[in-house]
Amino acid sequence: MLTGCKDRTFTLYLHQILNDTLMISYITLHNLHCYACHGVMPQERLVGNRYTVNLRLRADIGEAMQSDDVAHTVNYADVCRAVEQEMAIPSQLLEHVASRILHRLFREFPRVEAVELKLTKRNPPMGADVEAAGVEISMERSECRPTPAQSVTHNP
Repeated sequence: MLTGCKDRTFTLYLHQILNDTLMISYITLHNLHCYACHGVMPQERLVGNRYTVNLRLRADIGEAMQSDDVAHTVNYADVCRAVEQEMAIPSQLLEHVASRILHRLFREFPRVEAVELKLTKRNPPMGADVEAAGVEISMERSECRPTPAQSVTHNP
């Protein structure tokens, strides 16, 4: 039987394990709608289309859970602004847009440990009855390396 100080030490240790090791937390953004000019065909970059972005950001929010202070978490309003700014830069491929978004999130939000991104183009002009087409990417911060393509946009 644990008594006195030993019991308290065990409780503090268990609390530390639960808060520091076992808790996995996410900040999510569901169905962020954007209008942007991405596509391989010139008409797509001229006229534009509707896009949907879904994000799942793995981040340690333990401190914010205790403090109730937005400075101790990832501010999802700032994340939305960053995504909208990247979406406003025309590109041919959604893969390229997604890469820019991922790199920017890791660059601007140091609390983000991993990102799951789903980017879809609504009603893509491909001659088929398809509601949406897109890309899904999961990336850990350790996998995020700057690439020359990250700063290149295509505006033919």
